[in-house]
Amino acid sequence: MAHKKGQGSTRNGRDSPGQRRGIKIYAGQSVRAGNILVRQVGTRIHPGRNVGLGRDFTIYALIDGIVKYEGYRGNKRRVSVDPVPGIAESAVESMQAPESTAESSPAS
Repeated sequence: MAHKKGQGSTRNGRDSPGQRRGIKIYAGQSVRAGNILVRQVGTRIHPGRNVGLGRDFTIYALIDGIVKYEGYRGNKRRVSVDPVPGIAESAVESMQAPESTAESSPAS
């Protein structure tokens, strides 16, 4: 005779990892071109200016700037990236500065 009760089996015990969806960058934060702003299923948040929409409805920045979320057409939401003039100009100047100094140096 058994002295321990049998354990029985269960049909549960399986689970899958989460898919890490949601807003990745919030309003007012600065982004670089290519940064992912939102991971979602369907267009819960719609793309606005200067953002792209991926095949899986991922919204990403097309330019460097500041993220802005806004409501439109009643209860819909839209995300845009507003360019920041100071950031873009300083990046262009820093990229051009070494080239201009190399050209201005006299040839020996």
